[in-house]
Amino acid sequence: MMKLASYASDPLASRGRLHDEKRDLTRGPRDDFQRDRDRIIHSISFRRLRHKTQVFVAPDGDHYRVRLTHSLEVAQIGRTLARALGLNEDLTEALCLAHDIGHPPFGHAGEDALEEALVGFGGFDHNAHTLRTLTTLENPYPRWDGLNLTWEMLEGLAKHNGPVSDPTWALAKIDAAMDLDLRRWPSLEAQVAAIADDIAYDNHDIDDGIRAGLLSLDQLLEMPFIAQRWEDIRRRFPDVSEEKLLPELIRDQIGLMVNDVLEATRSQISHHNIETLEDVRQAGEMVSGFSDEMAEKERTLKGFMYENLYHHPKQLAAADEGKIMVAGLIEAYRNDPELMPSDWAATLPTEEPARIRHIADFLAGMTDRYAKNRYGEIYGDRHG
Repeated sequence: MMKLASYASDPLASRGRLHDEKRDLTRGPRDDFQRDRDRIIHSISFRRLRHKTQVFVAPDGDHYRVRLTHSLEVAQIGRTLARALGLNEDLTEALCLAHDIGHPPFGHAGEDALEEALVGFGGFDHNAHTLRTLTTLENPYPRWDGLNLTWEMLEGLAKHNGPVSDPTWALAKIDAAMDLDLRRWPSLEAQVAAIADDIAYDNHDIDDGIRAGLLSLDQLLEMPFIAQRWEDIRRRFPDVSEEKLLPELIRDQIGLMVNDVLEATRSQISHHNIETLEDVRQAGEMVSGFSDEMAEKERTLKGFMYENLYHHPKQLAAADEGKIMVAGLIEAYRNDPELMPSDWAATLPTEEPARIRHIADFLAGMTDRYAKNRYGEIYGDRHG
């Protein structure tokens, strides 16, 4: 096993789990972070990601990415970064695999519908719902609710986008039980997982957008830093078709971003004289991320993707349809809870806000196809 850097997260120094567990070697010689990763992989909520929107709503093509394949790609990039920086690969991988578990069906369109339904009841946030799912809704163990993950795992998920000054009700409830130190920066493993997420979807969404015919190479080449990379590739492979070189462009972009993060992170570690994990938390800013130059290029790329792919008319129409379905299902279950599966209906609270939050928990766990099927069974062609 590779020696960890002094500022890496050490499973032997973990702050523990909400519920104490006796080490059971009959289930293999794994440390606490490895157990966290394995609990994610074996969870129902992780399996459901294979039918949840990444870019395209319930895509017909087998080659498009979904939340599951996206999470696997994030984990690959995250492990690469963690290994190069001497961080704990298992914690990094676990965070990467789990970071999107709280997404409802139809991506941000579904989240918008849930947020509107919970106005006045605390709202809905997919990042907080990731923790709610893993600490409350997943129930594979006989003695407690949730997966009973380590403090470091929950902290990293809570701060996927950095410190949290105003937690939502779902996150506040978990923080009250575990004190996740929300106002400070998380471990470098968590920071690496977050930047790996950006690298993965920045580049792989391009691939899917081109495959779907919503993006073109000519559009991409309007960005100078993409055009420069493309020219380099064409010089290396002058006799290869453009179609075969597009994957090379994606690979080159990912490699360029990964190398930039490694260089920028090492520079930040030196600048802040970081020697311990506590130094990371006290740095007062993100330690692992892009250089200023790459961050500006990445913002340009994100702006391009929003304008040309995420807000493409076809995408907006599909998102509107998804939002209508989620809103319609919420309305149906509020009016007639018996439409829910018997176990969900039987445990429906009678008072608000617990009642609508319970319905939202059920909705958020749905896959795209399950939500579409249930909507069709309830409404047919009568709604929307």
